[in-house]
Amino acid sequence: MADINIVQAHHLAPEAARAAAQQVADKLAEQFDLECVWDGDVLRFERSGVSGSLSLLQEEARLHIELGFLFGAFASQIEAKVADKMRRVFTGA
Repeated sequence: MADINIVQAHHLAPEAARAAAQQVADKLAEQFDLECVWDGDVLRFERSGVSGSLSLLQEEARLHIELGFLFGAFASQIEAKVADKMRRVFTGA
C-alpha cells in the first residue's frame, strides 16, 4: 500500500477553490473510475484499490490518496501527474 500526500497553496476565494478541487476530482474520477462526494469542504473519493480525500483550507488544498497494492506500483507517476494538475488549477500556472 502506498500513500500520496500533496499540499498546494492557493489564494482563491472559497467558490473558486471548490471549482479547482472539482477539476482535480473530475480528472481522478476519469482516470481511476472513482466515486467522488463532497462532505463540507472535503471531497472524498473511493473505489477498490484507491481512496482518499481533498481538503480545502483557506490558503491551501491538501490531497491524500491511499493506493492499494496494484496501484502502488505507479505511485510516483500518479503523484507527479496529480501534483501538476493541482498546481495548474489552483495557481493558474
